[in-house]
Amino acid sequence: MGQLHHFTYGAITPIFAYAMSFLGSLLGLVSTARARAATDTRRRAWLLVLAAWSIGGTGIWVMHFMAMVGFSVTGSPLRYDVPITVASFFIAVVTVGIGLFIVGLGKPKLWKVLVGGPITGVSVAFMHYTGMAAMQINGTFEYDNNLYLASYAIAVVAATVALWFTIVVRGIPATLAAAAVMGVAVCGMHYTGMAAMHVHLDQAVEPVPGVDVNWFLAPIVLFVLVVVIALASAVMAVPSEREQAEAKAVHDKIASGQAIRNASSGSAFGGSTTSGGTPSPAGGAGANAPTYPNGGGKAAQAFAARAANGISDARRQRGR
Repeated sequence: MGQLHHFTYGAITPIFAYAMSFLGSLLGLVSTARARAATDTRRRAWLLVLAAWSIGGTGIWVMHFMAMVGFSVTGSPLRYDVPITVASFFIAVVTVGIGLFIVGLGKPKLWKVLVGGPITGVSVAFMHYTGMAAMQINGTFEYDNNLYLASYAIAVVAATVALWFTIVVRGIPATLAAAAVMGVAVCGMHYTGMAAMHVHLDQAVEPVPGVDVNWFLAPIVLFVLVVVIALASAVMAVPSEREQAEAKAVHDKIASGQAIRNASSGSAFGGSTTSGGTPSPAGGAGANAPTYPNGGGKAAQAFAARAANGISDARRQRGR
């Protein structure tokens, strides 16, 4: 049995792996927050796609391969099958996207989280083991069943919590805390799956096909930059829920001020205004007539006008 090293370069690889998971989760949460605020369905869908790329691509897949930079096997070179590795990337992005679309389109519901969480969690764990299947050595890998199942359980719980975060998290402190929790969960799933692994080396030493893990570093850096730029552009294009609330408050203040100005201009004639908005001159027949809302009816307003006219005539007669 060969010896596995998960931290060949010390703590640097798990730290970078967690940083990528935190960054991807943070970008994804920001994107889902903007998706909640978007009123256009097409724009909301686009933001959810960005969130899937952020969480699935950066937070999970990039984290996985940053951690694998520190993985080595004593007695055998370690290579990766490129097609299987690329397939694992799309599994991560697509499955996270499925969960986000289940939860993010329409009104948020608890049942959506409970359905989308397990689907996404199982798929993310499957992505992890697909990435592991891409590894090529002079030997074979085996897994401890208990830890193998535990990694799936962690993935399901992490995915469910992550989807719940996407619909409830508000504000910068809460978003940072949620991203930190998601990063811990993703890394926990990864290293639990890695702890389940055992390797049996072959006696015969043969060339190992595939590419070195460092071959993926340049594409990973490029991918992260593209995601950050795309998300920054989307964030600037869509106002947040807070910005929309502030804009609505300003609009309401402007509308209230306009109503006050209209009322003031009506009273400048020296009398009240009728239900149609026409001012009554001061001292005229309708000067003392009370006004009624539209629900009062024209008959009531006519009666009030006649009563006011009668009162005015009586006052003039007494004055004589």
